This record gives sequence, structure tokens and C-alpha cells, in this order.
Amino acid sequence: MTTSRYPVGILLLVFLWLSVTNSVAWCAVDHLEEIRQEQTKARQQENIKALQRQQQLENLKRDQELHQSQRQLDQIKQQKTDAAQPHKAQANQAQQQLDQLKNDQQLERLQTDQQINRIQRESDPVRQQQQLNELQRQQQLNSLQDQIRRNQTQQDLDRLRHQQQNLR
Repeated sequence: MTTSRYPVGILLLVFLWLSVTNSVAWCAVDHLEEIRQEQTKARQQENIKALQRQQQLENLKRDQELHQSQRQLDQIKQQKTDAAQPHKAQANQAQQQLDQLKNDQQLERLQTDQQINRIQRESDPVRQQQQLNELQRQQQLNSLQDQIRRNQTQQDLDRLRHQQQNLR
């Protein structure tokens, strides 16, 4: 009868060993999942930071172009003579366009900051990535639209300058 106890004891030890290794395996899987989630979160935070840096560079570029256009318009206004009064309306219109561009870009910056804050608060990593991708697409579209408006304003300034030169 003593021989039958050993197989039960061995079975009990094997069962205990299997349950301990199974628990360790599940802990390892949980730990790996936590690491994966942390890495995903870190990548997404890095993507957000890269998007913010890209937006800052784009903003600086837009500001420089607007300042250059404003300087050109100011020069045109200063060089105007009394004979050029009919072109004053065009200069005023160009100034309004520049002012509107500045206002639109400021509003765009605020909206982008709000979107980035919302994205950072998103708890679902998949949803966060979707929102980040959508924001990048929207920024590219806004950038192209702004470039078109800046080009139109620049063409108006060039036309004014040309008309002014023809008056001399």
C-alpha cells in the first residue's frame, strides 16, 4: 500500500509545479502586455510631440511669409503718391487679406492646440492614433489652403507694386 502513495504524491507535486508555472506564465504574459501598452503610449506621445514640432515650424514659416508680405505692403503704401489714389482701395484690400490670414492662422493654432490636448487625454491607444492621423491630414490640408491664400495675397501685392511702378 505504501507504493500507491508515491504516485499520488508525485501527481500532487506535478500538479503543484504545473499550476505554479502556469501562474508564472500568466504573470509574464500580463507583464509583456503592460510593456507593450507602455511602448505604444510612448510612441504615440512621441508622435504627438513630433506633430507639435512640425506645427511650430509651419507656424514660424507662415509668420515669416506674412511679415514679409506686410513689409511689402507697407512699402507700397509709403511710396504711394497723390496720383496713385485709385490704387489705394487695392492696397486696403490687400491689407484686409493679410489681416484675415493672420486671424485665420491664429484661430487655426488655437484649434490645433485644443485637438492635441484632446488626443493626449484619449485613453484608447487605437482611437488616439486615429485622431492623431486625422489631425495630421487636417494640418496638411490647412497648410495647402494657407499657401494658396498667401500666394494670392502675394500676387495682389506684386500687381500693386507693378501698377505703382507704371505710375512713375
